[in-house]
Amino acid sequence: MLEELTGKGLLIHHWDTEGICSARLNLKHLANKDIINKTPTLGNYFLTKEELEKYSKYDFVIVCDMSLPADNILKLAKNAKIAIFDHHLGDEIKQVTHHNPVIKGENPDKYPSASWIVNDYLKNPLNLYAVLGILGDHEQKIKKNEEFFKIITEFCKENNITFDELLKMVYLLDTNYKMGDKQAVEEAPKELLRFNSPDDILYNKKWNENFEKLNNEIETILSKPDEEENEIVFKKINTPYNIISTITRKVAWNSGKNTLVVNTGFFDDKDQVYMRSKKDAAPMIKRGKELGFKCGGKKEVLGAIVPKNKTDSFVEEIMTFLKN
Repeated sequence: MLEELTGKGLLIHHWDTEGICSARLNLKHLANKDIINKTPTLGNYFLTKEELEKYSKYDFVIVCDMSLPADNILKLAKNAKIAIFDHHLGDEIKQVTHHNPVIKGENPDKYPSASWIVNDYLKNPLNLYAVLGILGDHEQKIKKNEEFFKIITEFCKENNITFDELLKMVYLLDTNYKMGDKQAVEEAPKELLRFNSPDDILYNKKWNENFEKLNNEIETILSKPDEEENEIVFKKINTPYNIISTITRKVAWNSGKNTLVVNTGFFDDKDQVYMRSKKDAAPMIKRGKELGFKCGGKKEVLGAIVPKNKTDSFVEEIMTFLKN
């Protein structure tokens, strides 16, 4: 389908390593096409009215690693051919080309990242960007996925690179969105096209400076005590950096418990809400959408943007969900 696309194209991708690497794989494949890449307003799992108007002028749109709302996709589809590469929970949008085995009932463990789905679709050999996307989504937890940890271990041996170095690359690429630098996120896939080796990522000066700043902020936040109730860890933070997923992941993995984090400092009029659960998150993702929130996630994760006056009630609902 991609080879048949003509005219002006747009690639919309998530802002993290997985989205950046998925974009890089597609941009490499579509090097002979007239295409640019964009990420939504950082923190938004949807396109704003202004973005929709601007992006409705393209002849084709590719979406990577984002479960954009169906109404966003259908609006773009009025004027463009659409291809989606994703592995998040949601509903299949049958009016467009939707490459998401997970929403079609396949085992999520077999499709650990959008980068893997893109790479498989393009029939590429295993490569750094397919692997980085997987680690970006799972980090150390990929070790519990026997099939893919074996694939990654063999990749490391063949390429004389360590698992920890791959993780460091993920952390460095992620600094762009965590610093709130949308332009840097959009430049990253193009930089990866120019890079010749993993060292170009590992020793990138700007990304390493970002990494140090963010680590200091994360350590400060994690050093503050959490609230805990019924084996549920709750943490309220106030930071201008987009690090809520990192904080939630670290708290959840360190405690081994259901974890809920609210960040009041990223948006002026909304809060970020993030949950990592031992339960299937799908019911709460559905509930968040029913309440009109921009909400998404996958099997064990919920992420939502909630108006500040609705945050407390939504948190109560999540806590009740986790207790039962």
